[in-house]
Amino acid sequence: MSATWSNSIPFDSPKSSRWLLVARRALVPTLVFVALLTIWETGVRTFNVPSFILPAPSVIVRDTYGVGWALFGHAQATLTTVVGGYLCAILISFPLAVAISSSAVLSNAIYPLLVVKQSIPTVALAPILTVLLGTGSAARITIAALIALFPMVVSTATGLSSAPREMIELSRSMDASWVRRLIDVRLPSAVPYIFSGLKVSMTLALIGAVVAEFVAAERGLGFMIYTSTAFFQLPVAFGAMIVLGLVGTVLFQTVSQIERRFFPWAIGLAESET
Repeated sequence: MSATWSNSIPFDSPKSSRWLLVARRALVPTLVFVALLTIWETGVRTFNVPSFILPAPSVIVRDTYGVGWALFGHAQATLTTVVGGYLCAILISFPLAVAISSSAVLSNAIYPLLVVKQSIPTVALAPILTVLLGTGSAARITIAALIALFPMVVSTATGLSSAPREMIELSRSMDASWVRRLIDVRLPSAVPYIFSGLKVSMTLALIGAVVAEFVAAERGLGFMIYTSTAFFQLPVAFGAMIVLGLVGTVLFQTVSQIERRFFPWAIGLAESET
């Protein structure tokens, strides 16, 4: 009877183990986060630290909640800048990466310009672009795109250049055109590199958007942090930073999920789940 009873119970071992793995991965960082918040709250209250120096988590939640729906307006403005700059960086980076990986002459011409651009601090570049492009969204999107461009170009160019030489030679022997070799051979090999650059660039685009809002903006989480600290409203500034962290995490995970959904072979999902 025990054998019959056990056979009648539906039990999906792989699925159950997968859910346990997900729960374990979520539980550990949650417990660490709660522990840090508890230590933070206890320390601030024990030593009577003023809120304009280091606010307690409870004060941050209270004052940020007091901002009301305006917080969502600031978050939406920052999100628009980040996504706009990120998409512009994607559109610019791919042709540059193809040119760099296809020609040594173009590589020697483009790479130094990219390195010089990346060597200039965004804080120094933002005021100049604001003067050139005005105080509208164009300057902020441009700043976000410029800071996100370099990792995309380097990672994509590296991936396109990493295609197996024997596969390229085989495609040439079959009279495949340059475009066909790019699509069928180089791009599949470059997918892991491309998404590596996309994930890094997503966080950089968020940084560029915040820096741009420090310089010239009337809305946005960066503007909110700047004005809050200017008036010693540090809990609100902390709340805006927390929202920034949440936005960056969601955007990063979105790119990761796109990679997992459409290119699972590029990241080895079977190995990552074991």
